[in-house]
Amino acid sequence: MIRADLPELTAFIAIAEHQSFSGAARVLGVSPSALSHSMRNLEARLEMRLFNRTTRSVALTEAGEQLLHGVRPLLNDLTHVVNEVTSARNTPSGSIRISASESSIRLLLRNVVPGFLADYPQIHIELIADSRLVDIVGDGFDAGVRIFDDVPKDMIAVRFGQDIHFAAVASPDYLLRHSSPQLPHDLKDHRCIRFKFASGALFRWDFEYLGQSTSIDVPGPMTLDNINMMIEAALSGIGIAWVPLAQIEDHLREGRLVHLLQEWSPTYPGVCLYYPANRHPPMALKLFADAVRKWAQSAQMHS
Repeated sequence: MIRADLPELTAFIAIAEHQSFSGAARVLGVSPSALSHSMRNLEARLEMRLFNRTTRSVALTEAGEQLLHGVRPLLNDLTHVVNEVTSARNTPSGSIRISASESSIRLLLRNVVPGFLADYPQIHIELIADSRLVDIVGDGFDAGVRIFDDVPKDMIAVRFGQDIHFAAVASPDYLLRHSSPQLPHDLKDHRCIRFKFASGALFRWDFEYLGQSTSIDVPGPMTLDNINMMIEAALSGIGIAWVPLAQIEDHLREGRLVHLLQEWSPTYPGVCLYYPANRHPPMALKLFADAVRKWAQSAQMHS
């Protein structure tokens, strides 16, 4: 049976995440040469190359990608179990790594994180802003945040926040130069600001009114991967943006943006914290999920 030691696997993951032997060595507190020697030994025993190395870069091979995808969740589970055992006799500790959109992180920072960290000072939270629909297990996250309808069925989901209303908006300056669209398909003749996911897919604009629905792949002079930048582009008069209403309420109220096609604006279920139902959740994640659930219930009662 081929054997891989825990320190070797920990080193392998560090190199893969930093894409650098020197960067991983600094984090692990060892020399790059010792790390390189350890990886050569591991590759020799596995009889496969895990990294493609050049003088300037380090990249995983296909076999390396497969090993990382399988090993990282297991080592995360091991770390969580050790932390949980320690927490059982001491103050709850450990770390939580969460992938979420920028707007979702902002919502958690305002309503959940400050109180949670005050209650559990030994717990560390890492929030990674990302527009991708990531594989939280394969990419080494404990949990993610996304719209409820997009959560995989094998996950536990804790809903929080209000339903999301999307709106087509433009600046008064843009509307001085272009007539306001009266129907969604009028957008085909407008300059629209498009959103692209990290996967490369373009976000289509979905409209709904009195049982009618339509989905449009709008044209436009600009594509962005950040909602806040789309709002800035709309404020600058570049074109029409399709953004969450909650993020532009101040601009609408003060007349910097105009809400177009209001009766066609759709509503989506709010976001939720989610994590695997078939894995052992760390104590820190359980406590954080409870904090999110408690805040969501309180907000619902006062709404």
